[in-house]
Amino acid sequence: MSLGDRRFALLLAGANWRERLIAGIGAVIGVGLCAAISSLVAPNHGLLLAAPLGASAVLLFAVPSSPLAQPWPIVGGNIVSALVGIATAQLLGHGALAAGVAVGAAILLMSVLRCLHPPGGGTVLLPVLAPAVLAQGYGFALLPIGLNAVALAAIGVAFHRLSGHSYPHRPMKVADRPRLLMEDIDAALEQSGETFDVSREDLEALLDRAERHAATRRIATGRPSRT
Repeated sequence: MSLGDRRFALLLAGANWRERLIAGIGAVIGVGLCAAISSLVAPNHGLLLAAPLGASAVLLFAVPSSPLAQPWPIVGGNIVSALVGIATAQLLGHGALAAGVAVGAAILLMSVLRCLHPPGGGTVLLPVLAPAVLAQGYGFALLPIGLNAVALAAIGVAFHRLSGHSYPHRPMKVADRPRLLMEDIDAALEQSGETFDVSREDLEALLDRAERHAATRRIATGRPSRT
């Protein structure tokens, strides 16, 4: 791949421009319908959308296989973060300390509840940065946050079924006789010391398929593949 090609290559592995076009269409439909639903449910509030919903839409439509983009992280992560933000602002006010504590606490609680969702880092700051949001009390976690999140997740399920994606994502199937075992994957992940935005099951299936493709190529060419 030339330097010019690399500059315009898509960032994520497996991505292509057709998928990015589908993601863009999904975002138009998803966010637009969320806005319409919110306006119907609470007509006196105008366009009742929380800004972090846009970040949730990026994950949901651009990387629907991500563990961070599944329905429970979208709904649970946003609601939990809103509750944490309100509680933190009530205890610590609206200063720098409150902002840091709110985001850190949201990460920990979302992790415990298995609903880690990056846009939650934006949701949790809303009550801390905006006194008007804090004035809404804990009801803010339900309206607009909860309503937005539930509507977006539901729209995502319907859209991805029409677009042919697996959502809620189901891990790829592994061959009956895998060349790699899950304990091999776990050992490699532990040794790397890093966290990757892919499930262990998907990683196992991808590596197993790669091993089989490499074996087929070695047989076809009659020589070992280059490393």
